[in-house]
Amino acid sequence: MQNKILKRMLVCVFGTVLLTTVVACSGDNSGDAGRISAQKVVEDNQAVTEEEASSESAVEAAGESGEATTAKTTGESTKESVKRTEYPLTITTYGPDGKEYTTTYEKAPEKVAAVYQGSVETLLALGLEDRIVATAGLDNEVPDELKAGFSKTEYLDEFTPSKETVTMLEPDMIFSWSSLFAEDRLGAPNEWIDKGTNVYINSNTALKQDSLENEFNDILNIGKIFDVQDRAEKIVNNMKDTIEKVKSQTAQQEEKPSVMIIESTTSGFTNYGASSVAGDMVSQLEGTLANPDASSVGKEDIVSANPDVIFVVYMPYTGDDPETVKQEKLNVVLEDEALASLDAVKNGRVVPIMLSEMYASATRTQDGIETIAQGLYPDLNLEE
Repeated sequence: MQNKILKRMLVCVFGTVLLTTVVACSGDNSGDAGRISAQKVVEDNQAVTEEEASSESAVEAAGESGEATTAKTTGESTKESVKRTEYPLTITTYGPDGKEYTTTYEKAPEKVAAVYQGSVETLLALGLEDRIVATAGLDNEVPDELKAGFSKTEYLDEFTPSKETVTMLEPDMIFSWSSLFAEDRLGAPNEWIDKGTNVYINSNTALKQDSLENEFNDILNIGKIFDVQDRAEKIVNNMKDTIEKVKSQTAQQEEKPSVMIIESTTSGFTNYGASSVAGDMVSQLEGTLANPDASSVGKEDIVSANPDVIFVVYMPYTGDDPETVKQEKLNVVLEDEALASLDAVKNGRVVPIMLSEMYASATRTQDGIETIAQGLYPDLNLEE
């Protein structure tokens, strides 16, 4: 129950910070109210260089010839064996309160509505922009290497498109968060499935126990659905390889650091423990969570735990200056006299981490793993 409440609180925090956002806490579907315009979002997500713009064509050509490239995920090109999806394909996804939905794909979807950051970026990272009928709900710019692909999509004026708007798009698949499949937003999952439109929902927005494995499975499932399994496996394997590399480099370190991952709120701090993706990252990287079972903590709890490392969660939204938001969140810890005695503060081990890297993080999970790893082990060399 605590985990379900935490998920709802997180989504509502998004809405509170943005005042009039329609992500989850409001029934208003009027558009990017309180944000920069949708047109500005499109402009900010244009490819920066001609090289980035041409990288999409390389990925598409490789996919068509059966020689997928990994340039978008690892910076290297290589031939790989092509694993093919056999249709019809049955996939299980999870809706509000963890309800299970079984969906069947007769072929790879051709008109996908992708709503929210991780959904959009997963499709782009897999080179599927030509399958996207519309995108919506970007809180941040997409990574530079994905901007060329994003520029090929139609970005909607509505941050959270209504059921009516999506119906007019005539999608054969909708990919989004669990909280957005509500009657006053996208509509219930079963409504779409009954009409012949499949849905796929980020697992960590629906299930009680968040985990890295859920993020891995989501990417792999999308790879199966669209018959780009090799690309999906490369992204996931890169994440798993990073974890193994960290463990190998730190195997001789007898005492592993104790950790807290906290986000300041108006009433204290949200604590990301063992049931969160961030907590799972710490555990898999062999750190020790100081408060693994708590969903929230006060200053006295943090002082009592006195962790070696404190990760401070921050989240800049469209139109925010990321560095300003990051520093404001760090200062909540660094400038509080009640926390000045903490080892993490005195030793300079208060580390920022973006929420999108460790909650429903999709392809940004790689960034989250690296951020956590470097915070745990400052001398780590991930380039080796």
